[in-house]
Amino acid sequence: MEKLISLSKKKIERTSLVFQRYLISKINTSQRLIGIRGVRGVGKTTLLLQILKSLPANKSLYISLDDFYFLTNSLISLAEQFALKGGKYLYIDEVHKYNNWSQELKNIYDSYPELNIIFTSSSALEINKGKYDLSRRAIIFDLPGLSFREFLELKYGINIKSVNLNDILFNSDKHITKILQKIKPFEYFAEYLRIGYYPYFKEDEEYYHQRLEATIKLVVETDLPAIYKIDYSSVSKLKKLIMLIGGISPYIPNVSKLSEQVGATRDSLLKFLHLLHNAHILRWLSSDTTGINFMNKPDKLYIENTNIAYSLTQNNIDTGTLRETFFLNQLSVKHIVSYPKKTDFLIDNKYTFEIGGENKSKKQISGIKNAFIVKDNIEYGFDNIIPLWLFGFLY
Repeated sequence: MEKLISLSKKKIERTSLVFQRYLISKINTSQRLIGIRGVRGVGKTTLLLQILKSLPANKSLYISLDDFYFLTNSLISLAEQFALKGGKYLYIDEVHKYNNWSQELKNIYDSYPELNIIFTSSSALEINKGKYDLSRRAIIFDLPGLSFREFLELKYGINIKSVNLNDILFNSDKHITKILQKIKPFEYFAEYLRIGYYPYFKEDEEYYHQRLEATIKLVVETDLPAIYKIDYSSVSKLKKLIMLIGGISPYIPNVSKLSEQVGATRDSLLKFLHLLHNAHILRWLSSDTTGINFMNKPDKLYIENTNIAYSLTQNNIDTGTLRETFFLNQLSVKHIVSYPKKTDFLIDNKYTFEIGGENKSKKQISGIKNAFIVKDNIEYGFDNIIPLWLFGFLY
């Protein structure tokens, strides 16, 4: 255990506080059990270490459950030792890589009330589907990739406050004016769409998309099998499905045809789409505003974010696809997005949106209440027309 304590202290000391994700301000360290889900590379580990940096060093411990230590030692025995030494803040990375994670976290929660625990996991992990349901005990947060606003701060040091959806829809002029005093959005927007979603662009932009492809491969080959116990044949079909959808997204699926192309039954295909949605590789869009029903086929499928879209299409991406993918990705973080049939998107079962270029007309939203046109390549909006880039400031 001494080795883990030493490693934890070194990691915390080396962690910078210069840039912090929006989620950090929402986490209350006095809560006894918090879970943070997110895909590889969005910054979950850094987030844990940054929180720990503000806590008493002699009462804090960061561990990763892929450490060799846990091949011969249990998580609960470590928690017991840590509690006996007066520990309080136990922050656990990568719980999905530990077979008995749900039972042991439950036992730690029940047996050591003096411990405050934050754990991270793959976005594909369904917390309430573990052998021991933690959803009644844990507060769960999802950490997405960077917003356009966060990208500007991380790469260029441009600090701009987030804007809520209501202000974007009904008071956009005020916020646009403030933002345009600091930046010209189109100086940076195309770069964000191509390489700005995952923070590791800071390490090596030249090989960013190669790293992104490797990350997707790791999720499919390692994370999904570890969580859902799928076999090699299923992994191969998942990869094929990603490539098929990636080339034609957004896609209104023909399940029979897609099943034949992938070599899977209808039920298996829907399961695969469900897994890829949970893993934040594809985005399942449904017309059912009460929630996604994975027994039925999706109304539309998208690639999760524009960076993945660039990787899969090798830069031959359709402009219309890029616009819709960005809008869906940014709105999905804090809002319920569904498919309204006649237009592009319905938000929170209340607001209708049609996405397009600067010459987009209002024809498709004519007669629809609370309807908006979202246009690319414009700086200012007017009436019910809103610039696309502004939705990148929602978080």
